[in-house]
Amino acid sequence: MADSNASVWQFMQHKGYSRREFIRFCNFAAIAAGIGTSGLSRVVQAFESKPRPPVVWLHFQECTCCSESFIRSSHPIVADIVFDYLSLDYTQTLQAAAGAQAEASLHDTMSKYPGEYILLVEGAVPVNDGGVYCTIAGRSALQILEEAAENAAAIIAWGSCASNGCIQKANPNPTGATPIHELISQQVINVPGCPPIGDVMTAVVTHILVMGHPPDLDSQGRPKEFYGRRVHDTCYRRPYYDAGLFVEAWDDENARKGYCLYKMGCRGPATYNACSVTRWNEATSYPIQSGHGCIGCAENNFWDNGPFYQHMASFPGFGIETTADTIGTAIGVAAVAGVAAHAISTNIRKRKLIADRIERSAKEKDLGGTD
Repeated sequence: MADSNASVWQFMQHKGYSRREFIRFCNFAAIAAGIGTSGLSRVVQAFESKPRPPVVWLHFQECTCCSESFIRSSHPIVADIVFDYLSLDYTQTLQAAAGAQAEASLHDTMSKYPGEYILLVEGAVPVNDGGVYCTIAGRSALQILEEAAENAAAIIAWGSCASNGCIQKANPNPTGATPIHELISQQVINVPGCPPIGDVMTAVVTHILVMGHPPDLDSQGRPKEFYGRRVHDTCYRRPYYDAGLFVEAWDDENARKGYCLYKMGCRGPATYNACSVTRWNEATSYPIQSGHGCIGCAENNFWDNGPFYQHMASFPGFGIETTADTIGTAIGVAAVAGVAAHAISTNIRKRKLIADRIERSAKEKDLGGTD
């Protein structure tokens, strides 16, 4: 049995992997984490020398879909990361231990590895009525979170429940469901989505494992590598949007032709996520490709942002360079309205100009005919 403090390379050697397979693994890890092949040597060095970091994975108000997404990722390093290359010391869903043994594992990890363990949190935390709506081993979710976060090397909020509250926080929010970053002072890496893409989750953990620090984050605490562009900007249906070709009713002829789903309520123009690039199910598809509009699950308050199948009120006209940092929600709505007004006024001016030219051409033709 390999030592619990063994590095990734030592652990792979113990399992019979060759040096070639190790380098291939490092290459996959570099690409997944957005480090690129140019940083391969750094990945190799990290996996050769750094011990496997202990991991504490907490579950609060959630449906476990984030865990399901993670362990079903198509990336070849996911299963290895969860079950082998990370030391998954405590997880309320996957661990074999129960009761006092499970809780002992949690406290042993926190006491033995202060400042070293990675804290993964899945689910929102209820704060109303003393937090009675989610308790584990006689303690509230908030008490467990605060204790576990105090000495964590990195804290990752998995999914929209942990990142923004998701459906638990939707109006009227009777339990006082609250996202993780609003409850603790430490930096939280938000990886929203309902659930987030498994390969994205893998990449974030890999980045921390290799680089020793979080990836670059946007103003909402999301990794820019995966939440830096709108679904709309990289969607294969975007040309139909630009051409004004839309699905008007579910399963109409336009739907069969794969036209844009904007009029069916698609929120891709207002949602920042990697769905249309990374995709799901072994990079096979994503909701829009399957014929359903984006519901904006990676955005704050998406459950309260109106019916999913209602046409968006604003006309999105921003280019691919626009990010969540450069356009805030309120400012974005106002700017979108300005773009729409500009587009309308421009079209009116163009139509008037065309009409004037036609009229002038006709007059010149008539004058030419009388000579």
